[in-house]
Amino acid sequence: MELNKDISAVVTGGASGLGEATSRALAAHGVKVAIFDMQAEKGEKVAKDIGGVYCNTNVTNEESVVAAFKKAREAIGQERILVNCAGTGNAQRTASRSKDGSIKHFPVDAFDRIIQINLVGTFRCIAHSAAGMLTLDPLAGGERGAIVNTASVAAEDGQIGQAAYTASKAGVVGITLVVARDLAREGIRCNTILPGLFNTPLLQGAPENVKQALGAQVPFPARLGNPNEYASLALEMIRNPYFNGEDVRLDGAIRMSPQ
Repeated sequence: MELNKDISAVVTGGASGLGEATSRALAAHGVKVAIFDMQAEKGEKVAKDIGGVYCNTNVTNEESVVAAFKKAREAIGQERILVNCAGTGNAQRTASRSKDGSIKHFPVDAFDRIIQINLVGTFRCIAHSAAGMLTLDPLAGGERGAIVNTASVAAEDGQIGQAAYTASKAGVVGITLVVARDLAREGIRCNTILPGLFNTPLLQGAPENVKQALGAQVPFPARLGNPNEYASLALEMIRNPYFNGEDVRLDGAIRMSPQ
């Protein structure tokens, strides 16, 4: 798909981190971008910077997502591109024993919250966006749209305490090929990126020595990933018409240890 001013995109989690980098990269190619996020101040600023539109969106809420797509399409037209970056995580062992001998388990509601945001929220946006893409005329080559999702290397080598996060991201990996197959006859592609250790807001507040220690775990280059490197791969997945149904690690060859 050629990226230009005639193309519109939706980026969930587009106000910061990987999503912000992708929103800015798309806009730099002339694409009209709608930012779906819950961070109003940041979202409005990024949207203003790139000439896009901010839509306050809770991906776990059906009405919120429907309203966001409606607002986005009224402002910039039906999107041909969806990049799903909205997500979060938590960390707690499945069951554990404290120093005083008491035992506790991972609260199921906390597990479900991560699944609802990372997996169900991703699929909710895919389903609504794909339905909208079906209304578009195909481009040259028969393409109607392209979807890029964000999983994590935790989908394949989750660490201690990441049961919920790993399950949610493994679910995103698991639906990628199915969604690609579901939408193939309509000319809509679907791919997923599995980022490793990236310098996103989750880590930006950490002390510099902590970030350097984390980066040193990466075989090469021995540093945290830059969000612009994620954006570069996302754009290649969108531009290359033969890129479909793939789950690609972007991690500097790291394989995560148990902790």
